Amino acid sequence: MIPTVKLASVAPAGMQMPEALRLVAEHEQKGKIDEAEALLADICKAAPAHPHAIHLQGIFSFRRGRIAEARALIEQSIRLAPNVALYSRNICEVYRALGCTGDAVAAGRRAVVLAPDDPDALLTLAIAHYDRLEISEALGCIEHALRIAPELPNAHLQRAECLLLSGRFEEGWEEYKWLSKLPTARKLMPDTDKPQWDGRPMRDGRLLLIADQGFSDVIQFSRYIPWAATQAAELVMACGSEKRPLLVQFPELKSLHRRWEAVPEWTAYAPLSGLPRLHGTRLENIPAPVPYMRADPALVAHWSARLGRLLPPGYRRVGIAWAGQLSMQKNDYNRSTTLAALAPLAELDKVALVSLTIGPAMTQVGQYFGYAPLLNLGPEIRDFLNMMAVLECVDLLITVDTTVGHLAGAMGRPAWLMLPYAPDWCWLRGREDTPWYPSLRLFRQRAPQDWQGLTERVAAALAARFEAS
Repeated sequence: MIPTVKLASVAPAGMQMPEALRLVAEHEQKGKIDEAEALLADICKAAPAHPHAIHLQGIFSFRRGRIAEARALIEQSIRLAPNVALYSRNICEVYRALGCTGDAVAAGRRAVVLAPDDPDALLTLAIAHYDRLEISEALGCIEHALRIAPELPNAHLQRAECLLLSGRFEEGWEEYKWLSKLPTARKLMPDTDKPQWDGRPMRDGRLLLIADQGFSDVIQFSRYIPWAATQAAELVMACGSEKRPLLVQFPELKSLHRRWEAVPEWTAYAPLSGLPRLHGTRLENIPAPVPYMRADPALVAHWSARLGRLLPPGYRRVGIAWAGQLSMQKNDYNRSTTLAALAPLAELDKVALVSLTIGPAMTQVGQYFGYAPLLNLGPEIRDFLNMMAVLECVDLLITVDTTVGHLAGAMGRPAWLMLPYAPDWCWLRGREDTPWYPSLRLFRQRAPQDWQGLTERVAAALAARFEAS
């Protein structure tokens, strides 16, 4: 990803106005984006051809979601200062966001040529190779980066992604444990000198589990809670309040806590994301006692009645989710599409679409003019309890790689996932099924950003499914 601005290390020799640019960086690092952009605008008025000021404008455009604008600005900065490696690194990320994977690899290679000893440049190139499923090339870049910086967490994690995607779980889990060494992850760990759990039985101790990742990961890895309960005398959980409806379903957890001071005395701790490694998970022994999450019957009755009133009788109810939330998933531009891209689904007879998309992408419903009726439930689904209940009331879920797909899988509900060309590691490669969730069917892009071809295949499969039933 485009890094936080660090001008002392990136400004080319002889560049003027370092103090003003450093102030821009200071504002940005404190989250004062509006102030940083206003100051940067003044700088660019005074020096319209200053390469680093232009480059910073491109970075802010990228963070605001104006990707095409970011491309034009950063390419302009490269023309003005072609030998700055950081500029090539950052344009690589912009090309990735635009789906220009060939250009991204070329930019990544240029960055490595300009800064051959920069592990971040090598890592950027590795990620560009991953986008093209060039896993051997990606691993080669990562190995090179780790020879330069053996303790670089992001490099270990990208290596884990490559290994796990390839089904090499034993090696991949060892690298995945570097997740806890990220600065963001360390903030979620307790400030303690007590040990992390090593996976051995704790017959007399209390084990503290920590919901250390996002919603999808918590859903995926919570399946290990019953196993952990067989290894420890007692389990307690630290988690945010928004994850509580997911985790309260596990009776093995004696208590759930939002604040550290409320957690009872414990012997050892473990992040939820570390349990697959401690369990010794391989492809053949993934614990999958689906369903391990269930909807509240009263809420199911409520939503069943509501959908019955709002949807035409006799229509197949197809839940759809075409986008995640960019603020919560940095790879959202790769895994998300648009409501318009799902047009082939809206052409099918006797199908009613139920939108389960939440967040900013909900506004696209206002531009929907498809043949199939569309019910937008996004504004009403305020938590996971309601989402689970709605999933029980639709015949099928069709979604991009979002939390709702994981949730349907954990509930054993039928769902079809539309995956990007280079998917998250948990979906593996070349499979239409997944050992994590037996009720899911996977549809994959055949080329980067090929949403049209993908949705046409999904629509054809849906028509065939309904004709056969």
